[in-house]
Amino acid sequence: MQAQLHELRQLTAHAQNRRTETGIPRVAMVKGAVPEHQLAAVYDPMINLILQGGKSMSVGGRALHYNPATYFVMSIGLPAVGVVRSGTAGEPYLAVSLTLVPSVLTDLLKDLVEVEAPPHGESASSGFSVATVTPELLDAWVRLLRLMQAPADIPALAPAYEREILYRVLQGPMGWMLRDIATPQTALARIHRAVQRIRQDYAQPLPVDALAEEAALSVSAFHRHFKAVTTLSPLQFQKQVRLLQARMRMVSAGLSVTSAAHEVGYESSTQFSREYARTFGQPPAKDVKQIVARMQARSMDQDQP
Repeated sequence: MQAQLHELRQLTAHAQNRRTETGIPRVAMVKGAVPEHQLAAVYDPMINLILQGGKSMSVGGRALHYNPATYFVMSIGLPAVGVVRSGTAGEPYLAVSLTLVPSVLTDLLKDLVEVEAPPHGESASSGFSVATVTPELLDAWVRLLRLMQAPADIPALAPAYEREILYRVLQGPMGWMLRDIATPQTALARIHRAVQRIRQDYAQPLPVDALAEEAALSVSAFHRHFKAVTTLSPLQFQKQVRLLQARMRMVSAGLSVTSAAHEVGYESSTQFSREYARTFGQPPAKDVKQIVARMQARSMDQDQP
């Protein structure tokens, strides 16, 4: 597998320290020290393959660590905090990702009705986990990323290689996640729809009983499944989304603390500041000032000859 990893590293060597588009639908790459406010974010459902260095992901009270030749599956969009690490010899962090689209999975599963589904793993209720990559899965990634060198072939070949990646993941220990989010009546698919609603309307009041009704679950069952999948209660999830969105807007758009608080749905900027400090370790103004200062220092270092 080392030869495959080496080629993937070469193909993605021009990635930047932020989400870098590849020209292939739903496929992106990233390299180097990613700014911390981008690593603390609401992540889209994805398959993330580590090529170099390492990464830790914390969702609620659960943390996962992964290194080269492992991949991470997040089957629903979750608020998470990531930390990237360089390799043992100082090589920059390097990874590629494929955003998951349930409709693509549904179409693939229609052709696999006769294929026996792998058993659920130990964390069969969770919406995210890590697994060891296989040579077959790496082969599919190599073929997909080679298309960056032949963009005219992307429309014809990318869908086939994407299906192969999904098929290989379906065969592995986290295949049940992909099956469940593409099967409308499973608990995971119901929670996925609730998560989409919260992510879309996070600034609005969202009564839990209304979310449970939309998911066609009792309130107690909805709470239980939501916590199992996300490690958070629905209200904790909404709070995390609000705080992460506010942080991003203060950093990228220069919003004041009061403006950011109101924009994400807080009526009290005092409550916002209190909950922000509890989540990020310091008051919002101080936190954002330090993030901006570190970004400016990093930019100056990169501009040095």
